[in-house]
Amino acid sequence: MAVEVLTTADGREKTALSRAHAKRWFEAREAGTPLPVGRAEAPLRPSRPETPRLLDPRDVPRRRPGTEAGRIAILHAVAHIELNAVDLHWDIIPRFADTKMPIGFYDDWVKAAEEESKHFNLVCDCLEAHGSHYGALDAHAGMWRAAEDTVDDFMGRLAVVPMVMEARGLDVTPGMIEIFRKAKDDKAIDALSIIYAEEVSHVAYGSKWFHFLCGRHELDPKGAFHDLVRRYFHGALKPPFNEEKRAEAGLPPDFYWPLAAEAKSPL
Repeated sequence: MAVEVLTTADGREKTALSRAHAKRWFEAREAGTPLPVGRAEAPLRPSRPETPRLLDPRDVPRRRPGTEAGRIAILHAVAHIELNAVDLHWDIIPRFADTKMPIGFYDDWVKAAEEESKHFNLVCDCLEAHGSHYGALDAHAGMWRAAEDTVDDFMGRLAVVPMVMEARGLDVTPGMIEIFRKAKDDKAIDALSIIYAEEVSHVAYGSKWFHFLCGRHELDPKGAFHDLVRRYFHGALKPPFNEEKRAEAGLPPDFYWPLAAEAKSPL
């Protein structure tokens, strides 16, 4: 099921399949007949539509958020992030299937993938309301890099994807909502508000299962997190941080502030 999502290129088709598989998973769980977690070979990179063209982050044009074109660019970037998140959450299931995990692990990531699928479609609907669509603009080519870098490191994947990349979404989404509030774009406000509320749980899933694996391997979670982020995350952890939402998701300040301080220190 996960690999079928990963190998579907079109965004709307990918997310429809994702939601259908999630529905099947949870219906089986509720019936007391859970689907077996088997084995399948996940692709190194998920299938993608022909557009958007993927560029080096430095080459993606920047647009002023106070303009219509700027707001469309923000929505396009969010849609791109959400589509990558769908694949990231399905990828973690077959990628690390050789590590025995409780069934709750699969519940969490299937639920996260289903919610990211909903988010992608909500933002695509906003783009279409503005006369645009996903694929109309160029996009960031680096989104999948964290998955490739952590292809053999389960704890590294959890540290970098939900606990760094998705936690960053908690920091920046309130500012995006304010941009669309000033533009009186209720459809975008509603979509981003749903994303903001539900992303907290995705960061929390990462923190929960990271701590679970640290306990299994008798590791100090904070020290292990710092080591893995230094190894795999390419870039600085940039304040300001949404400390309230990060705490709600199980990320205390002493996990991320030391890494931000390091980034600002001269070498």
